[in-house]
Amino acid sequence: MNRVETVLGIESSCDDTAAAVVRADRTILSSVVADQSALHAAFGGVVPEIAARAHAEKLDISVAAALKDADISLSEIDAIAVTAGPGLIGGVISGVMMARGLAAGSGKPLIGVNHLAGHALTPRLTDNLAFPYLMLLVSGGHCQFLIVNGADDFERLGGTIDDAPGEAFDKIARLLGLAQPGGPSVEVEAKKGNAATFAYPRPLLNRPDCDLSFSGLKTAVLRSRDALVKDKGGLTKGDRADICAGFQSAVRDVLIEKTRRAIDLYLQRLPTQPVLAIAGGVAANTSIRAGLETLSNESGLKFVAPPLRLCTDNAAMIAWAGIELRAVGNPGMSPLIARPRWPLDPRPPAMLGSGKKGAKA
Repeated sequence: MNRVETVLGIESSCDDTAAAVVRADRTILSSVVADQSALHAAFGGVVPEIAARAHAEKLDISVAAALKDADISLSEIDAIAVTAGPGLIGGVISGVMMARGLAAGSGKPLIGVNHLAGHALTPRLTDNLAFPYLMLLVSGGHCQFLIVNGADDFERLGGTIDDAPGEAFDKIARLLGLAQPGGPSVEVEAKKGNAATFAYPRPLLNRPDCDLSFSGLKTAVLRSRDALVKDKGGLTKGDRADICAGFQSAVRDVLIEKTRRAIDLYLQRLPTQPVLAIAGGVAANTSIRAGLETLSNESGLKFVAPPLRLCTDNAAMIAWAGIELRAVGNPGMSPLIARPRWPLDPRPPAMLGSGKKGAKA
């Protein structure tokens, strides 16, 4: 019986320290994620220096736990895959140096993986999708429409020119005194509110492309909050719920309309099995997810959304991306260095702005 290739993945691009062991037959033998939320809670967001130190403290523990959970030794691993960017540079360096040390000590091949490729290839791990498929990568630091043509072939159709949706959710939560991460907190409040109370803008819908912007929407929310505070001396629970509902509705409408345009471009390629896949933490928002699924069904596309644990940052997606790259003879980044910016598609101009994981790629 032929042995199935097995890869150790390491991820440390933002505020989660993760390690996982994945087999080429799509079996996730282990997936360990050390969450840093408690470390950053008092600051209203991720502090890069604190994140980097926490990664340095937790990486060896996470790798050891992943190997133990998988009931496998490092000598039985075929390769080591590590996030080499884009991301907060301190965390990326920590992961790369850990992986380099493991590879040097074990003699195993080392693969530098683009964090965004990990997200974009996750539907291949969970649903064995055929290329090409349309991917909406929507997270705390990034938002892009991609046609995934192969393990190392991505075509960017558009993306955010400033705040990513997840980052905007975090900022709105801070404005309203809600807990971080902001996405779940805003979603809970939005369910209690009336989205029609505030007429928030739907940015860039007057442009025919697939680019997005959420900075102006964030400013509109700030102004409405300040106006309420001035008039009433503060916010009621109802006011806060209505603001959250209006903001979430605006984000949802923009994402759905821009996705509609991306679908039109994608279908021009005449894919035999058209698919819309989503990944990233914002994919967990039930309102946004339901709207995208409805749009996908109406457009004749299969809708794929990996389970939440594989939508947010994790190392299983990095291990799988390493397996995919090895399968097509791509050794990943060479030489292996930590990169704060690393576009998946280097052909179009770089997106503007910067998010939790660095400039939009």
